[in-house]
Amino acid sequence: MTELRWNPEVCAACETVDCLAKCQYVRYSPEQAHGERDRLIRGEETAILKDCVTCYACEEYCPHHNHPFYLIVERQEELGIHPVPKPIEKSQVLMMGPKGRIVPEAVRAPVINLCYFPMMKGAIRGRLLGDASVIVGSDIFCNLMFLHFARNSTIRERLPLMMRNIMTHYLTPAGVDELVCYHDECYGTYTSWAPAFGIDVPFRPVHLFDFLNRRLGAHAGEIKPLGLKAAYQRPCSNRLCPETDVLVDAIFEKIGVERTGREFDHGNALCCGGVMEAQQRFDLAESNRERNIADMKASGATVAAFNCPFCFFTLAEKAAQAGLMPVMMSDLCHMALGD
Repeated sequence: MTELRWNPEVCAACETVDCLAKCQYVRYSPEQAHGERDRLIRGEETAILKDCVTCYACEEYCPHHNHPFYLIVERQEELGIHPVPKPIEKSQVLMMGPKGRIVPEAVRAPVINLCYFPMMKGAIRGRLLGDASVIVGSDIFCNLMFLHFARNSTIRERLPLMMRNIMTHYLTPAGVDELVCYHDECYGTYTSWAPAFGIDVPFRPVHLFDFLNRRLGAHAGEIKPLGLKAAYQRPCSNRLCPETDVLVDAIFEKIGVERTGREFDHGNALCCGGVMEAQQRFDLAESNRERNIADMKASGATVAAFNCPFCFFTLAEKAAQAGLMPVMMSDLCHMALGD
């Protein structure tokens, strides 16, 4: 079994304990944070294992890149602590599992992985994405969502099969060696989680924003600037690849969109609340939804921009009710090209 590559000595020597000190959902004193950290290292039951809302942010906060969130998930699973009620956990693990029904299909570069979002196929169109091949479904699903369920074991078990399916049925026959990830969760799986657990990735993952940014550059002369102000909802899974957040600005600059100055953006991004709903933290989920929408409005935005489909499904209706136009990042790019 693959083991988490983290260094307990680095954790023990850390004076700031940023992983807990910066958390938006707990209020530990410095002494409490150090105590929580020490018990995590020793593998003991401690408050953060139940207080954690699984927002991924501590992975970004750690200045040593020592994987505090993955460690929390490991400890939750070892100690039988379930962030989501067990009936929901069991049903999701079963429902989202591989079905063995993959149908080999000829693809050509670029290949875009929609993960488990078949409803997003309509976004793969126009001059930017219309030439792409699309793969989607339970047999190529990254399974990283099970971090929210304290199920690192499920990801360990399934991810190697998912990657074999991607290579065997799609990329290898086509002679393609890179995969464009539509969702941050997939990209974070291949660039953060897999290396943290010593799992080799047999293709080169490409973030959707990197791909869109390059494609927009190739069509620069065809872009009609949108002249819009957009509040960007940074998803939790982008915490695993924070280096891609600057690409939002690069894309917006190319399409004539201003990224408004939100309180809850960049390192201070606030979870959309969808995961908290599954965790039965209903008051917190509703609070996050309301705070995000109020923050978007206060920033002067007319558009609420999303990259995560789950964030979109969680906040789109409330955004529209508040007078904001909810739109996916890829659709904003299509709009700038008139597609």
